[in-house]
Amino acid sequence: MSTITTKDGTQIYYNDWGKGQPVVFSHGWPLSADAFEDQMFYLASRGYRCIAHDRRGHGRSSQPWNGNDLDTYADDLAALVDALDLKDAIHVGHSTGGGEVARYIGRYGTKRVTKAVLIGAIPPLMLKTPANPGGTPIEAFDQIRAGVQADRSQFFKDLTMPFYGYNRPGAKISEGVRESFWLQGMMAGFPASYFCIKAFSETDLTEDLKRFDVPPLILHGDDDQIVQIGA
Repeated sequence: MSTITTKDGTQIYYNDWGKGQPVVFSHGWPLSADAFEDQMFYLASRGYRCIAHDRRGHGRSSQPWNGNDLDTYADDLAALVDALDLKDAIHVGHSTGGGEVARYIGRYGTKRVTKAVLIGAIPPLMLKTPANPGGTPIEAFDQIRAGVQADRSQFFKDLTMPFYGYNRPGAKISEGVRESFWLQGMMAGFPASYFCIKAFSETDLTEDLKRFDVPPLILHGDDDQIVQIGA
């Protein structure tokens, strides 16, 4: 297995496929690097070097109690980028991973970054606050926490329906995709499954976005039921 060890001793697993300009993928909660395997295979087959890590607590990485916050996630990403000495990288983040990319740029700048892609991503802020009235009420995130605590296996299985839009009329449901999501979710440790909810819902990334001085591509579906576009 390809891993790096962070300054607090956490092992971060990563995939590293192909050669060429690096494209670095940051996955969503509660998934792993495997969430991007289709995109990585496509791009690696066409002259790019594709790298995706399992966020701490997720997938094949260590499951520490501490560090399940966006500051540490960004620090782990920086440690991976430095260890692999990546330059002119394109950073792609989905959902929580989009927050990770934003906080990484906010903390470390863009000296190693040439472009950024935020896909259905959490910035600037998911939570409803006086300054963000279009956000999602805290009660919704409390329900997610309760679901994870009560029966996270069933919760992750049920989550696949709105996650992929499979609950919409005419949707073509893939049970294989649902099972892949469930498997990735169950590979995440219980601490990360729980604590990451606060990280992705309550972290304000407004100031991090202001530090973007490379071209960002923002992709967000208007029927995203998880990270709703209105927020």
